[in-house]
Amino acid sequence: MITRVFLDHPRKVDESYFEHFAFAMSFAGALLLAGCAALVHALIPVLFEKTAGNIVLKLHGKIVNRGR
Repeated sequence: MITRVFLDHPRKVDESYFEHFAFAMSFAGALLLAGCAALVHALIPVLFEKTAGNIVLKLHGKIVNRGR
């Protein structure tokens, strides 16, 4: 059970638990930042016009090129 919960997925992407943890946390932080930028942009449209979109594109590149 422990292996399935904590290790199966990291192994599928060729990472250790801690490598996967670090990657996922950096991804979560970037998504949080993108969400905050989008929220500010919704309130004041002249601010952060491309910030959230640029972050999402960068994250997409990381996922697509992962493990290469």
